Amino acid sequence: MSKMQLLKSLSKTQSSSHLLNFILVLSSVCLTYLLASVLLVHNSKPPLHIYSSSQDAYAPTTVEHIVFGIASNQNSWPKRKDYVKLWWKPRQMRGCVFLETMPPNATSKEDNATLPPICISEDTSRFRYTYRGGLRSAIRVARVVLETVALNHSNVRWYVFGDDDTVFFPENLAKTLSKYDHQLWYYIGAGSEIYEQSRIFGFGMAFGGAGFAISYPLAKALAKVFDSCIQRYPHLYGSDSRVYSCLTELGVGLTREPGFHQFDVRGNTFGLLAAHPMTPLLSLHHLDKMDPIFPNMTTIKAMEHLLHAANVDSERILQQTVCYDRWFSWTISISWGYAVQVYNKHIYLPDVLPVQETFQQWKKGNVLAGVYTFNTREIHPDPCQRPTVFFMDSISSSRNGINSVYKKSYENCTLDMGSPRKLEEIRVFTKKLELSYNQMQAPRRHCCEVLPSSSGQLLDIAIRECKKDELIYMHA
Repeated sequence: MSKMQLLKSLSKTQSSSHLLNFILVLSSVCLTYLLASVLLVHNSKPPLHIYSSSQDAYAPTTVEHIVFGIASNQNSWPKRKDYVKLWWKPRQMRGCVFLETMPPNATSKEDNATLPPICISEDTSRFRYTYRGGLRSAIRVARVVLETVALNHSNVRWYVFGDDDTVFFPENLAKTLSKYDHQLWYYIGAGSEIYEQSRIFGFGMAFGGAGFAISYPLAKALAKVFDSCIQRYPHLYGSDSRVYSCLTELGVGLTREPGFHQFDVRGNTFGLLAAHPMTPLLSLHHLDKMDPIFPNMTTIKAMEHLLHAANVDSERILQQTVCYDRWFSWTISISWGYAVQVYNKHIYLPDVLPVQETFQQWKKGNVLAGVYTFNTREIHPDPCQRPTVFFMDSISSSRNGINSVYKKSYENCTLDMGSPRKLEEIRVFTKKLELSYNQMQAPRRHCCEVLPSSSGQLLDIAIRECKKDELIYMHA
């Protein structure tokens, strides 16, 4: 072999060797990358708390995911169990009514079929109570939280607590709680309507009568430390103060949901009901202290009437919509499923929305006793100068939508051709309200418009979603 041929042969061998080495190195890198990827995927765990705005992470919360703890006593339960019957659905709901002892005739067949089971509270004599003039039963009621968790129900996302005179709206409760990741620590509720009550007991406390919700993992953590925690608070007045204090020690603050209503007011609650916040109605409280919410009805019958509307369209109940009649220059405020008010003049929307002070303050006292935690406006002393009120009379649903009918509440007032008092009936047409996750997070008031009517005593109104840039305002 010549020298030239030898050099060429060596050159080819070296080139092949370099190519082989390159392929081997590249293969090693790829193999290493692949192994590392597999190990990372295998060893990494998904985040503990995943929540998708589209609810893809898990199914939405339903009533079946909630366990209720209702505080009562042997004296009030026979009278107030009818309030619980209004909203309790035995086949769907779980929970207990907690009493200190079993009342006589507490286990009739009718009650067993329409009410939650009765649980007898544990003895609390070992706990001190030092609040002068208070009721030591506050300790027993506070421990309803612990004892409800101890029932060990399965597939629980939320625990909800309230009193025997708290009326819940369960579907709205489930829908509202669906906004939140139940795997996180949440304490959800609302304060009092009275500034002074909140100042004394805490603006960060959920008032127990309004009802409040605690997520499953937080409730489990709270139950473990609750008895040792309340030993430090013998000086507190109520049960909700003890729950609040122990949750504070766990480092958890209140998430406010204004659909919970403590209703620390007396008498005629029309003003509050007719100006509900833009959020689903979750609860009403203190029914014994308020007048029946519909005229010519008992308190129970009036609540049944409201719940009838809620059963047709739960998410729309009490939602306030305002529109303007151009022909007569009327302002029309609809509290769906409850009442329609017609003012005989145009009023700016921000002036319509404040709560009318139809009610009496909770306690007589200093000036703060009559200061509320929301904007209010006085009602005119002359009933004939107030808006004409139409209360919900009937409601029907079909494939085409929902038709609610409101009849005039009688006032002996003179009227002219342009007065809304000539009206006898208002019909309101809607589609069933089914709020999306985004609409729950960023609510927007709906719009309404006056429709042509066949009679001068009839007013037809349609409620709909507002258009993208639509304003609710007085038309010139």
